[in-house]
Amino acid sequence: MLLRRTAVALLALALPLASATPAAAGGTADTRQDKVIVLPGATSAEGIAAGAGSTFYAGDLFAGDIFRGDIRKGTAERFIDVPDGRMAVGLKADTRHGLLFVAGGATGQAYVYSLRTGATVATRQLATANTNFVNDVALTRGGAWFTDTTQAKLFFVPVDRHGKVGAVRTLAVTGPAADTSGDFNLNGIAATPDGKTLVVAHSANGRLYTVDAATGASALIAGVDVPNVDGIVLEGRRLWAVRNFDNQIARYRLAGDLSRGTLEKTITSPAFAIPTTAALFGYRLAAVNAHFDTGIPPTAPRYEVVVVDA
Repeated sequence: MLLRRTAVALLALALPLASATPAAAGGTADTRQDKVIVLPGATSAEGIAAGAGSTFYAGDLFAGDIFRGDIRKGTAERFIDVPDGRMAVGLKADTRHGLLFVAGGATGQAYVYSLRTGATVATRQLATANTNFVNDVALTRGGAWFTDTTQAKLFFVPVDRHGKVGAVRTLAVTGPAADTSGDFNLNGIAATPDGKTLVVAHSANGRLYTVDAATGASALIAGVDVPNVDGIVLEGRRLWAVRNFDNQIARYRLAGDLSRGTLEKTITSPAFAIPTTAALFGYRLAAVNAHFDTGIPPTAPRYEVVVVDA
């Protein structure tokens, strides 16, 4: 399975693989109604997060650098040039505290950057480097939750009301979401507004699960069949699941108790090139192209964000 080969290749990477031939600088182009925003100079891509207004943040997967752009203006530029040896997988912007949380992939780390200056605010070691894979992140009012694709564990990095980053807490996941028999297991993650329930995507199973943030107990969300699921977006009772190698995003309406979902729409675009994660901007959805079909590390001439109707 191509997704599993991707996982194996990612986990086998040594940290110095951040260097690659830079993509050509670019601007925007329109494909039908879909806007394409090039990340100028990116050597890879994977994560995207919504910031204030129409601002987005996207990560260079293997180099670890962070780009900042505007979906309305169709522009992007490198915002944070990180130290060598970092990665940037999933990311989320905490605009209330002015922080950007980034999953560090094969480094086993989480990074917290200032949204104002780009400075590193904190680094946390969540898992073992080059053995585990810290994949995605979700925000709650009290901090950020991270998934590990290789372990049935979630990691919580707390933030107090002053924006101070605290010590890591580990939550063991039990129930069906704890299955680690695949090469790529827990992946995308989202949280309900009260932070008491998490929704996790399980790539190997092609399913979504709820996880109790206090106990770690998980349950299947029935009716949601999402092969090649990667990042997810949760807004109220509506959920978007990015199906990377299928080049589509599935939109579901969830029941009030999150026990089941109904497919509402399948979003496709001729501009999709293995989208991995997405961010919501009102009625528009911005997805980042990873171009994993070109290899691991990928060798695409450019990496971009595609903005589609949600």
